[in-house]
Amino acid sequence: MRKTSRWRMVVALMAAMVAMAVPAGSAQAAERTAPPPMADGFGLTQVDTATGGPTNFYITVTTPEVTGKHHIKIILPSGYYDDPARRYPVLYFLHGSPDDPIQQNYPALTTSDQMITVIPDGGARGWYANWLNQRTQAGAQNWENFHLKQVIPFIDANLRTIATKKARAVAGVSMGGFGALHYAQVRPDLFSQTASLSGDIDLSVRSMDLRMAVVASLVAYEPSVDSDAAFGSPYPVFNADWRFNEVDPAAHMDKLKGVGVSIYVGNGRGDVTDLEFWVESASKHVKDSMDALGMPYYYVDYGDGSAWGTQCNGGHNAGCWEQDLRDLIPRLERSFTS
Repeated sequence: MRKTSRWRMVVALMAAMVAMAVPAGSAQAAERTAPPPMADGFGLTQVDTATGGPTNFYITVTTPEVTGKHHIKIILPSGYYDDPARRYPVLYFLHGSPDDPIQQNYPALTTSDQMITVIPDGGARGWYANWLNQRTQAGAQNWENFHLKQVIPFIDANLRTIATKKARAVAGVSMGGFGALHYAQVRPDLFSQTASLSGDIDLSVRSMDLRMAVVASLVAYEPSVDSDAAFGSPYPVFNADWRFNEVDPAAHMDKLKGVGVSIYVGNGRGDVTDLEFWVESASKHVKDSMDALGMPYYYVDYGDGSAWGTQCNGGHNAGCWEQDLRDLIPRLERSFTS
């Protein structure tokens, strides 16, 4: 049996199990006052109790792929329970460092009545990667496996998604912007759209500042780990940095042909102490790569933010990302329905 057929069979079985979890006649009432029941599977085990309301909640899971407990925040369309036959596209939204999914309270994310939004834990410094060194004090750190091989099929099995590339997008802020482009590059078969919001999307020697940001996060957050734990050496000596080059989004934009790419960035008001100052040049490098390849893309450099909503000052902050999302979400909705 083909792998895709097995996945569809498992998804159908899990969906049936979830449907049986609530007695007939009481399902609608229960779901309207509490998060919907979700069945364990694909290596994920739910612990603790789902927290929140029927359309905006988070669950906590464990997985052999990543040590510890991990939140997955889920935002359902307001009319999700009105039509039990309707299915929805999904936006996977990746947070930055050192955030957590439950801290992602952007009002824009709750505005869509046309898609489901899923915010999985990416760790304080997980970098959306399967780490090179799995024997640090941090334990197992296979974030890529967790998200692409577990979270996505788990969501498809438990919620009324449209489980196709066309109906799936991945976007993220800062560290999550790297994750969004990286995931779309390693699995272009999963995503039709990807977006970076102030992302660390150039890890080449041109952006050594961002390489050092990766290294700094590995060392700074507890438990402190080896600076080479995630991607090996960052130093371009005798090709020692080949793993950084391998995951550098800017160097592999050709892998995103056929995927819609959106880039949002400011200029940090020219302040070198604002990370946005540095990610602006990274975003420009990605734009240059796409121009050289003749790729279509959507690119917004809002500079100091003076013309980008009412909360954006051009810095590396939530005020600008809220406005990015207010621009991105309607565009994703149009893409999903086109």
